Amino acid sequence: MVRFEHASLFVKSLYECVDNKNLHVLAEKLDEDVYFKFSNFEAVTGRDAVLESNEGFFSSIKNMRHEIRNVWSQGDDVICNGKVHYTRLNDSLHTAEFATVLTVKNNKITNYLIYADVSLL
Repeated sequence: MVRFEHASLFVKSLYECVDNKNLHVLAEKLDEDVYFKFSNFEAVTGRDAVLESNEGFFSSIKNMRHEIRNVWSQGDDVICNGKVHYTRLNDSLHTAEFATVLTVKNNKITNYLIYADVSLL
């Protein structure tokens, strides 16, 4: 279980590795059988499938930066929201509101749901 005082640190470290497009560090945070759903993309199950999905998305943008506004936790569940700032491959910018719902067991993400409008990317 992630205690509230650790939930913010967990979320911060998760989004640091995502913003840096660091698949190696992301892999360390994922349970082998993680369920992942990002925006309107198809859901995938399993660490390798999640990493492949993220790698594909990472290659579609130049960079991103998450601004975490709030973090809540209850039991094994952690919720955060904020803004994500994308730089497209053509250097134009897009900002979207996001919310993420995580289930974290033994410091590994078992359920990873991201809600953001990335249709304009």
